[in-house]
Amino acid sequence: MHRSRLLITKVAFAALVGASPAHAAGKLTVHDAWIRMPPPGSEMSAGYATLANTGDEPISVLTVQSNAYRMTSLHETVTSGDVSKMRELHRLKIAAGETIQMKPGGKHLMLMQPRRDIAVGEKVEMMFLLLDGTRVETYFDVVPADASGD
Repeated sequence: MHRSRLLITKVAFAALVGASPAHAAGKLTVHDAWIRMPPPGSEMSAGYATLANTGDEPISVLTVQSNAYRMTSLHETVTSGDVSKMRELHRLKIAAGETIQMKPGGKHLMLMQPRRDIAVGEKVEMMFLLLDGTRVETYFDVVPADASGD
């Protein structure tokens, strides 16, 4: 009996020592998330946040969904000469260890056709959908129209 326990212990130890290091796929974290309160009657708003890939594989954000809006999409503001315009991003790639700032004048969420009125101080649920099927739920704070989100 003693020998079989010793053999099992040696086998288990060898398996642990010989095991390859743990592998963490890409992992999205969202923080400092906010929505600027839109003017009354507005059909559009924008959302901003810091997105970080804390894993060791790249990730791709395909879209964001929210029950508070009929349509949501990833956008970025592009400036050419004196003209700024927005364009939709069909995928947002985030390299392993990379952090992306979604901010006014840059990458952001377009939030269109609100299903209800939102109020300053409210938290609006958002769901980030990734290429690998992962869903990341988070909440965006609604801040006054003149806030910078800082």
